[in-house]
Amino acid sequence: MEVLLGVFYHFVGGFASGSFYLPYKKVRGWAWESYWIVGGLCSWLIVPWLAAWLTIDGFAAIIAATSAATLFWTYLLGVLWGIGGLTFGLTMRYLGLSLGMSVVLGLCSAFGALIPPIFRDLAGVDGETFTHMLHTAGGRWVLAGVGVCLAGIAICGKAGMMKESSQPEADRKASIGEFNLALGLAVAIVSGVLSACFNFGIEAGQAMARAAVAGGANPLFQNNVVFVVLLWGGLTSNLIWCVLLNLRNRSWRDYARRDAPLAANYTFSALAGTIWFLQFFFYGMGASKLSNGASSWILHMAFIIVIANIWGLLLREWKGSSRATLATVLLGIAVILLSVLVVGYGNALQTALER
Repeated sequence: MEVLLGVFYHFVGGFASGSFYLPYKKVRGWAWESYWIVGGLCSWLIVPWLAAWLTIDGFAAIIAATSAATLFWTYLLGVLWGIGGLTFGLTMRYLGLSLGMSVVLGLCSAFGALIPPIFRDLAGVDGETFTHMLHTAGGRWVLAGVGVCLAGIAICGKAGMMKESSQPEADRKASIGEFNLALGLAVAIVSGVLSACFNFGIEAGQAMARAAVAGGANPLFQNNVVFVVLLWGGLTSNLIWCVLLNLRNRSWRDYARRDAPLAANYTFSALAGTIWFLQFFFYGMGASKLSNGASSWILHMAFIIVIANIWGLLLREWKGSSRATLATVLLGIAVILLSVLVVGYGNALQTALER
């Protein structure tokens, strides 16, 4: 039952992540950097603080009592994660949406799921190690689930490439006019590795989560105190970049433009930011119910991809695609769903062994 609850919480988090951008589509008359940072102030500063305040008594005192080293590494990994999100846009520029999305999410899934247990092996620190995963039936199933998920991501990417190749020449040049495979793959690797730093940041801040539980907090919400510090880092890198763009593009005027629907723009941006944070609110809940971080991360990424592709189908982004293309994307979604079942089964085995 605990495993099923964990999978359900990850589904809700994945739904939030796969849907958060929809309110941004309602923003009118603002540059990207303007609505991105308004939403970001909610998702990386205001809402995480509110969530921690509602679920963990004395969370500020826990942060204040945490060692400088733990705070530093948690914050720094948040900064790196924020840079990973920014370089994601460059990957789309050089590889196109479909190929870029597949490469980055595939790398993010693999690095985020596997590097923490590998690091524990090399550093000799406590927690789920890669060696332990290899030597237990549950761990091997989780690793197999990672592989299945990556295969599903590759299939979805193939469907996207099939769609792009069927576009008229003018549309294809407009969408990937700066196509550069070598540069795009290099940027994608940077983005994939740095985006996975969110999972590393959660690992780095576990001392705060343990302190929250020791202080009487519900284990379901223990990571909310970690998110406060981690997302300060994400806010830092995104705020610096967006302010620079505001200055360069003179878009700082957006925030008080009389010819823009200001009330609606602020509301939709805040809504998008709030929905974005909910992905990690429920991610923390799901992680508390599962036996290892690798499975939590891969489930999170899998559900994001599934929900994003479903929205793409509902919003008719695949309109005009051939039957072969549609069949390919549906196959990719099915394979990703299969990976969820494989990871869930691995967790069930792991939990049974621990008992």
